[in-house]
Amino acid sequence: MSKQTVFITGGAGFIGLHVVPLLLDKGYRVRIFDNMFRGDRDQVAKLAATGDVELVDQDVRYGGAVHAAMKGCDLVVHLAAVSINKSQADPYESIDINMVGNHNVFAAAADHGVKRLVFASSASVYGDPKKLPMHEDDRLDPLTPYCISKRAGEDLLAFYQRSKGLNWIALRFFNVYGPGQKPTAYYTSVINHFVKRLKTGQPPIIDGRGEQSMDFIHVHDIARSVVAALEAEQGNVPVNIGTGIDTSVATLAEILIKAVGVDVEPQFNPREVLVSRRAADITRAREVLGWEPTIAVEDGMTDLIKVEVA
Repeated sequence: MSKQTVFITGGAGFIGLHVVPLLLDKGYRVRIFDNMFRGDRDQVAKLAATGDVELVDQDVRYGGAVHAAMKGCDLVVHLAAVSINKSQADPYESIDINMVGNHNVFAAAADHGVKRLVFASSASVYGDPKKLPMHEDDRLDPLTPYCISKRAGEDLLAFYQRSKGLNWIALRFFNVYGPGQKPTAYYTSVINHFVKRLKTGQPPIIDGRGEQSMDFIHVHDIARSVVAALEAEQGNVPVNIGTGIDTSVATLAEILIKAVGVDVEPQFNPREVLVSRRAADITRAREVLGWEPTIAVEDGMTDLIKVEVA
């Protein structure tokens, strides 16, 4: 039986480079579609040396290129996107890449009759949650062009499901972190800020009382969820991917202080902050994907510091 081929947009980026090795371990061939603006050519070259990975150096904004490159592929993973902070700084580029790119990939997948499309959606589709844990059926209230494009992406998938029978799963990633992440990443900027100060023996500075929280999920567990979503029996649903645990900024500071091994106390900057908390309800991930997280925040953050300091 010939190997199935997975078409993966943004496959040379942070999450993609954690997904591709898992796909190879499972016996898939992989076609990476990436404009290499932020992609890692050296890592892609190493993966290509296996003989089961090829790179199409192109942009999701060009529908003809997407359609041509997807020919012969069995499954699709769509990761390519412009980040949250970039989407606010440049809404035009964000809409172009995230909205037009989404549509080009989904339309091509529907035309080619792929077995399953897995879309990297985001917990940001919920906006500021009214209750915890956050469930897939909660009200959606996306606040930035990035978040809006993720919600619209899910709606577009439903359109192609109805009109052409496209089978999909949208993974609503919570706060992804891990080795290989760019220091400018929106949700990890607080980690980088703390680590920078701790490395020079300075205490981390926390706004307010540090009660604002995030659901930090390790990129290895994110990659596992993508593979599980490609192979799940049930489709056509959004699925939260997080740990189900909200880690406050104050707790994060304590974890990082311990990991770096410095004797400092956090400093609190007394000012008003909009306290927001995030934690995923991951019941559906367990039921639909047979997935749950394997890396605890404290372990993942400690390992990340070891890599940073090494």
